[in-house]
Amino acid sequence: MGDDIGGVEFERSWRRLQNLGLNAYESRSYLVLLGHPRFKALELAARAHVPRQKIYEVLDSLVEKGFARVIQEKTKLFSAVEPTLAIPGYLARRRQLLEQELTDQHRYATGLIEDLGVLFANGQGGRGTLDFLRIVAEPSQTAAEYRRMLGEVEREYVEFSRPPYAVDPLDEKLVKLARARGVTCRLLMEAGALDEAHRLRLGEYIAAGVDVRQAESLPMKLAVFDGRRGMIALLDPVLTRPSWTAVVFDHEGMGEAMSGLFEDHWKRGIPLA
Repeated sequence: MGDDIGGVEFERSWRRLQNLGLNAYESRSYLVLLGHPRFKALELAARAHVPRQKIYEVLDSLVEKGFARVIQEKTKLFSAVEPTLAIPGYLARRRQLLEQELTDQHRYATGLIEDLGVLFANGQGGRGTLDFLRIVAEPSQTAAEYRRMLGEVEREYVEFSRPPYAVDPLDEKLVKLARARGVTCRLLMEAGALDEAHRLRLGEYIAAGVDVRQAESLPMKLAVFDGRRGMIALLDPVLTRPSWTAVVFDHEGMGEAMSGLFEDHWKRGIPLA
């Protein structure tokens, strides 16, 4: 494959390396290096069809990314790092950089949310960052609302849980933390098949002191926090593909009504062993 730049296998590998994150020159240079023990920089430029003025930049990048190494003799030579070492090492470094970037972004976002929240509240005439009734259709925003209220609940958290179920480690952690703070937690599940992951989660909830019951059927997804705040998730009856729309509320009357609905179904529920 070494010098056959137009070869089908070479072309396929060249594109796959670019999908991995190398640029076109880096991918071609690495493939040529793989077919030979070592190269001078300008020799590689000619074989890999890389402009002479670019080859040193390309080789420096390949060395930095772990795909090439420098052999120091009378003249600096370059050789390929074995793919079984180069590719996993490159992916591990990229994962570490992405995780660090996400951590940094989360830290920046925390302060930004507070600053923009004040700006939003002022723009709404002082009504606050949470209107008493709002519709949220974006799943990620619904999850963020749910987690925020779950993280702030002080006395009681109750929930109707209906399929499709989702096991989310963050949600699970927040429920256990609420219980550890002394919050009364009750979960009413709609009867039906549960996979092993959900059975395990429910067992851990019960062990943590969460009361869990099963009901024959439930009218909606519902979560109520401290009898005042919460959300209702309704299945869109029009769309062919199932889609949930959430109504987020912060209203004493609404909270009282939803708490009463929960209590009615809870009394008829069967404790989950």
